[in-house]
Amino acid sequence: GSNNSNKDRDERCPQSHLSLGLEIRMRCAAFLATSMDGFIARPDGSVDWLEACGNSNADMGDDPTDMGFAKFMKSIDCIIMGRKSMEKIDSMNLNTEQWPYGSTPIFVLSQTVKVPPPGLKERNVEMYNGDIKCLIEHLETNGYHRAYVDGGVTIQSFIDLDLISEMIITRAPVLLGAGIPLFPGTKNEKEIRLQNCTAKAFANGFIQETFTFGDM
Repeated sequence: GSNNSNKDRDERCPQSHLSLGLEIRMRCAAFLATSMDGFIARPDGSVDWLEACGNSNADMGDDPTDMGFAKFMKSIDCIIMGRKSMEKIDSMNLNTEQWPYGSTPIFVLSQTVKVPPPGLKERNVEMYNGDIKCLIEHLETNGYHRAYVDGGVTIQSFIDLDLISEMIITRAPVLLGAGIPLFPGTKNEKEIRLQNCTAKAFANGFIQETFTFGDM
């Protein structure tokens, strides 16, 4: 992790190229799963349905069983997630073999939690409580090119700030009826046109949609 404090980072931001109106070149992508009715979790935050639905015995042919997650991970060089996502991962008590992110650095957005939980102490996790655009610029300045953004609230925040360039949504063959929606609605109710939309059906019943935002 970085030794730069959030204070230093926030003080550096006003003198940055952001304040000069220059474009952020770093790309941010989301890779996540939802139910067919658009929920990323049950009302209590659980995602047990994700493992239970679909045909786990299906012959996936040439398609990877992880439906492209490993390939996606090779395309990114850092991860940005919210506190709830971090706590969910921490609660899984994953060992090194089960850890899905390898050595990829993870930046966790939180206004309240200052240090990673003990279970993630050995992971490359850094807490951040400043401005999101300042974080993106800090990462860009430090040589990062493409971030994996995870967590419903975090993804929505990035959409509101026009920072998401690509989304890959894998829809599970289940209707939850209620839960935490992927898209609770943008703050300014603006319409966002999506481009380069593709969809792929997997033999296990999942459908994966990929699209880019605007002219990015």
